[in-house]
Amino acid sequence: MKRIISSIIIAVIATAVHAQHLQGHRDYSYTSHEWKQIARSYPDEFFMTPEARRIAQNVLDYQRITGGWPKNLPIHRELGLERDIVLADKSKRNDSTTDNDATITEMTYLARLYNVLSEQKNPNDEEDLKRYKDAFLKGLEFMLSGQYENGGWPQFWPENRGYQVHITYNDNAMVQTLQVIRNLRDGKAPFGNLVDEKMKKRLTTAFDKGVECILNTQIVVNGKPTVWCQQHDKETLKPAPARAFELASYCSSESAALVRLLMEIPNPDNRIKAAVNGAMQWFEAHKLTGIRVETYRNENGQLDRRVVSDPQAPPIWARYYDLKNEQPFFCDRDGIPRKNLSEIGHERRNGYGWYSDAPASLYAKYDKWKAKYDK
Repeated sequence: MKRIISSIIIAVIATAVHAQHLQGHRDYSYTSHEWKQIARSYPDEFFMTPEARRIAQNVLDYQRITGGWPKNLPIHRELGLERDIVLADKSKRNDSTTDNDATITEMTYLARLYNVLSEQKNPNDEEDLKRYKDAFLKGLEFMLSGQYENGGWPQFWPENRGYQVHITYNDNAMVQTLQVIRNLRDGKAPFGNLVDEKMKKRLTTAFDKGVECILNTQIVVNGKPTVWCQQHDKETLKPAPARAFELASYCSSESAALVRLLMEIPNPDNRIKAAVNGAMQWFEAHKLTGIRVETYRNENGQLDRRVVSDPQAPPIWARYYDLKNEQPFFCDRDGIPRKNLSEIGHERRNGYGWYSDAPASLYAKYDKWKAKYDK
């Protein structure tokens, strides 16, 4: 019965994937978001299909000579005649990143495929297994090579420009990088059997340096730790701006991910305890109640967003709070901060996440953490 169910699952997945491909290899409706779902959420049975290996070849073809991958690409789609273009781009050194889950997604896919095929113990798979493992390890070397001496990572490397050089917490790029490093070090699925003890020592050093960077970049006000900016200057470690609408600020969403990572560290020292407690106190002091963000259709027939009163709404946080008064602000592409979401243009108002409920997910975990470690 289990075998029958597995066969049905594989058939359904393969049919859905093939149906998307039939739309044409230039159909970007088959998005990079779906690629992440395949890598992280598809059942192990999928990785035993020819379709899984077809996608794996794409992963290998997209890998840059740096060892990393570019972002926001539906790597799983049929390439067709575009494969020559993809292969010609392998020499690029300025678009490898962990931003928007890039490199992390590809490494996860290769690890899952490698593990499933390894369990089959088919001698015919040995060549493919070597290719997948080699590509994974090359990705890992890329990941480690980007770490600054201070423990942080830029947005892109080895070549970058402008704000890309900053220590990047934006979109949880550094947090996810540290999670991969930690899970590899600890032999946690799907990375259980891909690195040796020598590499695990390197991973331990990289993780510890990353945590040190997080602690050193936390914004301190009057001696009290608060939260973090989306990016910090790689030299001074101070909050730094990125795009025109991403000003140096206190940032709620990415800070929540950093706190969660710190709370996952066993037997935290006093410095980690102070960092977590300070951030949680800041979240509590800056939560917004009695409002929610509503999507509606405006007078021009466009979908739009607005903030409405709702006494029953759960707490939310603005994405950004200014560094001087710690008040929420919103910013358009002109770089001018404004007090209300309604004051910025339609494009940025609807094309960016200006509010977050991420800190709310920490409260229950924090209570348990505090009871265990900070009595």
